[in-house]
Amino acid sequence: MTSPGVLPQREPDELAVNLTRWAGADPLKAATAATLVAIADATREISALTRLGPLAGALGQATGEANSDGDFQKKLDVLSNDAVLRALKSGPVAYFASEEESEILSLKAGGQIAVAVDPLDGSSNIDTNAPIGTIFSLYPAASGGATASFFRPGREQVAAGYAIYGPHTALLLTVGAGVDMYVLDASGAYRLVVAGLTIPKAAQEYAINASNYRFWRDPVREFIDELLAGVEGPRGRDFNMRWLASLVGDAHRILQRGGVYLYPADRRSGYEQGRLRLVYEAAPMAFVIEQAGGAASDGLTPILDKIPERLHART
Repeated sequence: MTSPGVLPQREPDELAVNLTRWAGADPLKAATAATLVAIADATREISALTRLGPLAGALGQATGEANSDGDFQKKLDVLSNDAVLRALKSGPVAYFASEEESEILSLKAGGQIAVAVDPLDGSSNIDTNAPIGTIFSLYPAASGGATASFFRPGREQVAAGYAIYGPHTALLLTVGAGVDMYVLDASGAYRLVVAGLTIPKAAQEYAINASNYRFWRDPVREFIDELLAGVEGPRGRDFNMRWLASLVGDAHRILQRGGVYLYPADRRSGYEQGRLRLVYEAAPMAFVIEQAGGAASDGLTPILDKIPERLHART
């Protein structure tokens, strides 16, 4: 135990050690590793804020401002975006794209990495103490500039992952060679707990917002109807529905227990192309899911093969 007011000494950070070892002498890998370490620093700050909850102020209170995509920002959305941007400014990052920014920001001339981030996924959960997270995606900075760095297939990512702030803070990461899971310990160090995480092949859970059933297109309804029919239906077994209203939370459960997450396009205005942002949410999460042995699709095309037509494109 430590004396009151004395922080425990941070243990060696396995995340930074492992990334340095992975990068070796390769310049692009070294830049990727440095950027990921900076993002991890930002997630520590966001984790500390979420632990305080209401003690840190009204984190779930709307600021009165809308982000670039028309969604109203919460106080923690803004603080999280500031934390990530601040952490990246000292790294090898040429361009920064965020769900909370209207345009791509240029950070460092000659930087090797372009970072896209959803600083706080699931912000509607802030006041309910349910899981929220930070999603991040790294590309090599393109010679064609800021736009070319992000308007490309998700398969060109060099790294992606997310932090989830729940009963504990975990960071899941891929650099294109499987998925590793780290957990933030009491000293503030990320410790490796699972290397080469894979999605279980058998599952009985699915995640979808069933309140939108009347707006879904027929193929989605038919699929969910089959699951709801349970043991008497064509699949011959019962399923459980789970819905956290947080991509990070629902995806994290799938990585641990298997299953499927759906946020389909539907007939409502503004939902015709789906609701998840391709650049900040769907592409990085698809990279993680594929690296863990799963699949990610819009129903016709693998998410990682899609090229965004605009910065805040949905899918």
